[in-house]
Amino acid sequence: MNAATERKPLSSFELNGLNGEPLPNEALADKLILLVNVASKCGFTKQYSGLQDLQASYGGKGFTVLGVPCNQFGGQEPGSPAEISEFCSVNYGVTFPLLEKQDVNGEGRSSLYDYLAESPVGAHKDIKWNFEKFLVRQDGKVVARFASEIEGDDPDLVAKIEKYLAQ
Repeated sequence: MNAATERKPLSSFELNGLNGEPLPNEALADKLILLVNVASKCGFTKQYSGLQDLQASYGGKGFTVLGVPCNQFGGQEPGSPAEISEFCSVNYGVTFPLLEKQDVNGEGRSSLYDYLAESPVGAHKDIKWNFEKFLVRQDGKVVARFASEIEGDDPDLVAKIEKYLAQ
């Protein structure tokens, strides 16, 4: 098993929050994580509402959404960290953690997205657009990938969250 496909919890990555500070380990440790590349000027931006609903419903049960701003698709996340934070808070009441902007494809792809894309679920395929989602178990195994069109209230997405929280 190579380093890219080796299971490791996301809390083992050195991740910085949107404010540039290291994300506290407890934000991700022992949690089922729905990792989403987000953008504030995308046709899918309204999905922030459904993602926040998931956070509200399951956040106290060992789950978190983790938003990863990305400006690689049509320049749809041009904002500064402060602008992104304000947009998410004011328009959608986002309480889940947001990371610093990252590249999800190409030579500058972050190690986090290398890990996701190179997992068996990632199928060694690039991210197609904003709001693609990866569900990552507490032990670091990537267990599902959802296309941008899949919203937070999608029955299959909700069923998978509930399944892995019950384990």
